[in-house]
Amino acid sequence: MSSANLHIVCPHCNQTLSAPVSYCPYCGIDLGLAASFTESSLQAPGEALAAAPVAPEILVPRMGEYLVENGMLTAQQLAHALERQRQMAEQGSPVLLGQALRDLGYVDAQTLDQVVTVQILQLQQALQAKNNQLEQRVQERTAELRRALARLTDLNQFRSNFIANISHELRTPLTLLKGYVHMLEAGEFGDLSQDQATILARVVQAEARLEKLIEDLIQFTVAQRGELSLNLSVLDVGEAIQAIVKNRQTQAQAARIRLMAKAPLEQALVFCDRQKITWVIAELVSNALKFTPQGGEVTVEARPAEGFVTVAVSDTGIGIPADRMGEIFEPFHQLDGSTTRRYGGTGLGLALCQRILEAHGSQIRVFSREGKGSRFEFQLPLADQPLSQESGK
Repeated sequence: MSSANLHIVCPHCNQTLSAPVSYCPYCGIDLGLAASFTESSLQAPGEALAAAPVAPEILVPRMGEYLVENGMLTAQQLAHALERQRQMAEQGSPVLLGQALRDLGYVDAQTLDQVVTVQILQLQQALQAKNNQLEQRVQERTAELRRALARLTDLNQFRSNFIANISHELRTPLTLLKGYVHMLEAGEFGDLSQDQATILARVVQAEARLEKLIEDLIQFTVAQRGELSLNLSVLDVGEAIQAIVKNRQTQAQAARIRLMAKAPLEQALVFCDRQKITWVIAELVSNALKFTPQGGEVTVEARPAEGFVTVAVSDTGIGIPADRMGEIFEPFHQLDGSTTRRYGGTGLGLALCQRILEAHGSQIRVFSREGKGSRFEFQLPLADQPLSQESGK
């Protein structure tokens, strides 16, 4: 049926109208507003007047009070009409307030129609004003959020640039310092006493730690700028794990922690950036050793299955509170942020691990119980499987 043949009845003046129209040409009522309020009124559960006849009065809030305030009705007459309305509803023949007023002879139909029309217009104007206010507020809030986002972007860019510049500036004198320290350690400036050798060993350790921190800062700023590139090749994960565990044994023994490797019996060859994935595994091992007390254990393992190899680092350390699990990957963030915190570091290690693995199309998963230990694991495709679209970036 075409729209030209559709007809509707105005709820105010009962005139038959041809659809579609927005306003009744006879009484001027907003038909869209009337339909909206009529539908919501009829669908409201538990309303005493749900079965009342549809009329424009249902669009009008506090009509009785309006009549009293404008001297068209007394308070006693309104109370009488409301009582009649209640009685009719109890008898199963609900009526609207306007009908009750007309039945009692307090208001004629013409006066009631005028009141309803005025109040509908006032309601429509109020709704329009409220919509305008809401739209303006949304626009203001959107503008505020855009300005805040622009400031945040500028601050992040400034921070990345600052870290990159200061890291490169620190690396230059550190290289010179490292050269002389190793020359002293090699005895190129003469033999050292036992005390001097002990002090020099501590200097070497401090230099290595500082070098790692600077390198982490540089790598993080590169990743932040989206410049993290991958040099994909084949890596034997089991061999890499064995080398990392061997390299960290001195650190583990000094902390009285048992460090073990569980490599697969056969080769587990994966597609990855060899240098970066080796760094990720070593970083996870260093973290595990850092947060595991004396007498604890750290295990590094690789398990091939279904075209992938799962690399996992488990420890019996302090664990991570469940409500703070999401914080561990935030850059420059330590769970213990006090000036007297026990565990050092920049808070960049896990954040950088996450970015490197995301660049490989993988993700790092964490399982932890506070006071019981943690397990960090990720997956990489075996070398006989095709690279995913993400890992080829």
